[in-house]
Amino acid sequence: MVFASLEFLTLFLPAFLLIYALARPSWRNVILLIGSWLFYGWLSPLFLLLHMLLTVVAWIGGLLVDRSREDGKGRVRLLIALIVFNTAVLCWYKYANIVAGTVSEVITWYGAMPLDWQRVALPAGLSFIVLQAISYLVDVHRHTVPVERSFINYATYISMFGHSIAGPIIRYDWVRRELSQRYFNWANFSLGARRFMIGMGMKVLVADTLSPLVDIAFHLENPSLVDAWIGCLAYSLQLFFDFAGYSAMAIGLGLMLGFHFPENFNRPYLASSIQDFWRRWHLSLSSWLRDYLYIALGGNRGGAWRTYRNLFLTMAIAGLWHGGDSWNYLLWGAAHGVALCVDRAWSRSNLPSISPVLAHILTLLFVCLAWTLFRAPDFHSALTMYAGQFGLHGMGLGDALAVAMRPAHGMAVVLGLVCIIAPIWQVRCEQRFGTRPWFVAAASLWPVAGFVLSFALIASRDAVPFLYFQF
Repeated sequence: MVFASLEFLTLFLPAFLLIYALARPSWRNVILLIGSWLFYGWLSPLFLLLHMLLTVVAWIGGLLVDRSREDGKGRVRLLIALIVFNTAVLCWYKYANIVAGTVSEVITWYGAMPLDWQRVALPAGLSFIVLQAISYLVDVHRHTVPVERSFINYATYISMFGHSIAGPIIRYDWVRRELSQRYFNWANFSLGARRFMIGMGMKVLVADTLSPLVDIAFHLENPSLVDAWIGCLAYSLQLFFDFAGYSAMAIGLGLMLGFHFPENFNRPYLASSIQDFWRRWHLSLSSWLRDYLYIALGGNRGGAWRTYRNLFLTMAIAGLWHGGDSWNYLLWGAAHGVALCVDRAWSRSNLPSISPVLAHILTLLFVCLAWTLFRAPDFHSALTMYAGQFGLHGMGLGDALAVAMRPAHGMAVVLGLVCIIAPIWQVRCEQRFGTRPWFVAAASLWPVAGFVLSFALIASRDAVPFLYFQF
């Protein structure tokens, strides 16, 4: 069950919201927890048991860390053990398949039989749940947050179905007070519903419409220059609107229930440098990597060499975190690590500064080329796409992509651009027109219209999973 499905929109969400609204405020965490566990159980009962296990271990671990002596080594060892446990669970589900596949390929080179391996399925949202658990444990150790003594409150935090499947990565400190007291009222509900509808439109109208085109482009044997760049640019839009759409829906759901989650995107394709891009893209992950990995490695302390090393290692690990079906993710993270190092070195040197327009073009070009590596199913496919992007397979539009392209794809691109630009226009219009009735009505109607059209499309075709469900 995904947000953009009939089961969620017509069964689960209305029933849950009705029960949540009728419940006493003191019971709403229990209702949210049960609803979240039912949501996970709908996806897979086995994964629900794993989710419960991780929740119990992290909650008890937080209590033990809090009770440990401040100056004792046992406190640090306990924290390390808890982090290793969570990381080991994540690594098993993330990387068992690719390690087994790599070992199988190596031994077949020497004439041995390939491994008889049964693929391990990745539980939805495991990556985000593990990062939230680790951040909570580290914050308790650092005394950044008080330990949560209520299992219901902690389990509600870690299990909220609105964001735990694909982010944002919510830290305990951000919702600690609202877990105890929050306002479930019409103002929050209406603002959250509007945000949810906007996210639905981004996902269904733009990302899902571009999905078939991207699939065809990335499976061409010899893509031309036009084929490869259409596929690359379409995927860049698909990934952004799929993930940013999910984040908007998660933020909207949280607001409907009385929680205020932080923004997860800030128009990343308008970035003027790689550093600027990572200040705009997946903000909750970027800040998590900075606070719990980059700084833990030493950050920018210890000289330039260690700073560049830490930047590279942080991004390489971020690449590994994204997936285990291919080593492409590691290469993608390493490429961004190198780009961050080059960006930092250039900005701190006596080399001439780059004009803003050229800086934006170079940043967007690198990001799109890196997305090719991110999307390709394996390294050979990525090389094939890169060969096409540099014109090694011809220049013109190929027959397969020409047949697949529809006016709806162009409309999706236009809608995507409107979604990017509309918030900027809306702010400027609000400054000019204020709260005039006709402007307020127009600003309120376009999310509703997009949601109605999205619902009609969902009803006419199968639900398309969110891309970040696989991470």
